[in-house]
Amino acid sequence: MKNSLTDLFIKNITKPGRYTDSETKGLNLQVKPSLQKYWALRYLYNGKRHDLSIGSYPEISLKEARKRAIAARNQLNQGTNPKTPKERPLAPAKQESSLPTFSEYAVACHELKRLEWANEKHSSQWINTLRDYAFPIIGDLPINEVDTDHILQILEPIWVKKTETASRLRARIEWVLASATTRKMRSGFNPALWRGHLETILQKPSKVTPVQHHKALPYKEIPEFIKELKEYDSVTAVALEFLILNANRTGEVIFGLRDEVSDGVWIIPAERMKARREHRVPLCNRSLELLEIARSKDLKSIYLFSNNEKPLNNVAMANLAKKITPGITVHGFRSAFRDWVAEETDHFPEVAEKALAHTVANQVEAAYRRGDLLERRKKLAIDWESYCQTGSWGNVIKLLEQKAA
Repeated sequence: MKNSLTDLFIKNITKPGRYTDSETKGLNLQVKPSLQKYWALRYLYNGKRHDLSIGSYPEISLKEARKRAIAARNQLNQGTNPKTPKERPLAPAKQESSLPTFSEYAVACHELKRLEWANEKHSSQWINTLRDYAFPIIGDLPINEVDTDHILQILEPIWVKKTETASRLRARIEWVLASATTRKMRSGFNPALWRGHLETILQKPSKVTPVQHHKALPYKEIPEFIKELKEYDSVTAVALEFLILNANRTGEVIFGLRDEVSDGVWIIPAERMKARREHRVPLCNRSLELLEIARSKDLKSIYLFSNNEKPLNNVAMANLAKKITPGITVHGFRSAFRDWVAEETDHFPEVAEKALAHTVANQVEAAYRRGDLLERRKKLAIDWESYCQTGSWGNVIKLLEQKAA
């Protein structure tokens, strides 16, 4: 239904959809499911329909949107496509349609890149941020027409409010445009480039919103946490204790398979590891006991920890951890483990790094670390298990005691 839009009406919109302004021909307000609002001018040129992005609301007011729409209409009446900069000759219609739109090419890029990612959640976030923020502005633009003004229209509304999301979004747009340039669908500089370009216009992300690290439970509180954890008779509690004892990531545990465990060693295949390398985990007595408890709760499942033969929900352990100690994260247990190794033991740092399956950044150093230090990591795992279960150090030689000696 066409209506003459008003500021009050726009402000009170609660349903997503396309709202047409009858006062200005072709001017529409696109409202996303998130209720974010974007202006677009719909028009025909050379028999083909176009949607010209005018900006987001409220950054671009109704009055300003109408002005921009009228200016674009004037260009159209003079025979110029409003999407095409005046200084560049208008490409023939056939040539223009031969290139994919930004959304089409971005989806194709996502299909290509998703094979690299072990984490399906990350894969979904990668394309969803583009759908939510970039596609409404540049989705219908041919890939070679995206410029700096478009990038700023996308980023500026969320740069301060959602800095981390905006920063990741910028990098994803940059990657898509760089790929298009490599395939000779674009030429010139990348308008989403940060260094030497957008950094001169937008605030540095770390200055707007300081980096937030995963909140970790201090390692000295781990034994008490596990003591409380054991009071919960659930597969989730068993899985979380197993994760803590082996310093794993959530995805490694919830998708772990029973046939991956043999002779006290759990072998996680490369495709489920963040670094895309097979990771062997030496399992100590309590870890093996936890696997048996989980098996008894779901005999038919193929997973180490399951609920009705299905893997645990990826937020189940996080919710339980927060129930016991509000504010902490599951990933933070890895930090607690690393802090304990550094502050309380004489185990070598590289053994801890191998236990965490961290990638060695220095390529020369990495060349000398081809082994996975399994036997040393098993000793470390025994000490960590002893500490987690009893609060005592077991075989660990405390650094303070070393200094005293």
